[in-house]
Amino acid sequence: MSFLRSAAGLLARAKLLEGATTVQPRRHIKRWVSPTLRELAHRQKKLGPQQPEPRSGFVEWNQRSELFAFGKRLGESFELSQLQRAFTEKSFARREEERRRKLGIEEADLQMLDNSDLAEKGQHIARAYVEAFLLHQLPKVPKEGLQAIASYLLSTETLAHVSSHLGTKDLIQSTEYPPSAESLAQSLQAVIGALADSSGVERAFLFVRDFICTQLNQKDLLDVWTPQEPLQLLEKICQERKLGEAEPRLLGDCGRNTVLAAYQVGIYANRQLLGKGFGEDLKTATETAAIDALQSIFDTHDNRRPFDFSIQLETKNVRLG
Repeated sequence: MSFLRSAAGLLARAKLLEGATTVQPRRHIKRWVSPTLRELAHRQKKLGPQQPEPRSGFVEWNQRSELFAFGKRLGESFELSQLQRAFTEKSFARREEERRRKLGIEEADLQMLDNSDLAEKGQHIARAYVEAFLLHQLPKVPKEGLQAIASYLLSTETLAHVSSHLGTKDLIQSTEYPPSAESLAQSLQAVIGALADSSGVERAFLFVRDFICTQLNQKDLLDVWTPQEPLQLLEKICQERKLGEAEPRLLGDCGRNTVLAAYQVGIYANRQLLGKGFGEDLKTATETAAIDALQSIFDTHDNRRPFDFSIQLETKNVRLG
């Protein structure tokens, strides 16, 4: 028994010695780090907000390498001269020509090409393909609806959004930084034109499909195009497609003559329910029901079949003329 007690005492002493020799980890932060960071923060606060500097102003910037990498990121083959021209704005070209003129450079070397022609060509290609794509994917939507959706896809805001996420902000040669939404959109159109000149119009069509048409993915088309007078448009569509006369009917109501009134209206044609909607009054409920009926006729509901972004339209189906 005494032997067991002695063994237990030895084990306890061994654990105490082991714990005493264990080295606790330390952060090893020097004393000068904290005051230095405080001083830098104080100086930055004293200077105030600074204007963002373009990456092209840094020493390690290589414009040719960046253009080459841009094409490889997109998986496209560009002629570097065309791609550089696509990112050169007219204002920057004129300023560069003036700078060269002051330096005494010969007149033949003064001219610098800008992206105006490429942007016009790219805009034409993008509009032609977007219209053909929408006509193929939304065959039941009338012309005014297709035009509204195409205008959304080709708007300055959408093109600038696509352009900025492709990494064109630091590649654009402009007199302003960061570039405006108009500059971003124009540069994207110029890239499309440069791709058509470098790899053919078919590759430009696929570029428009992959980066511009895909902006409709998971997009509610009702947010893009909402008819101003849905009931009148529904009557016109029913007459053109021989669906019968559209007739709104009251399906139910509750809370009449109160601030919480609600009405449900259904629209019928040839005893078939086309759509139904709710509203705080009969007019609102009728318009909502008309919009629901139009969505059913045009096949633009949220539960419609998704857009097929893998389709390759034939060139003859795209009107470039």
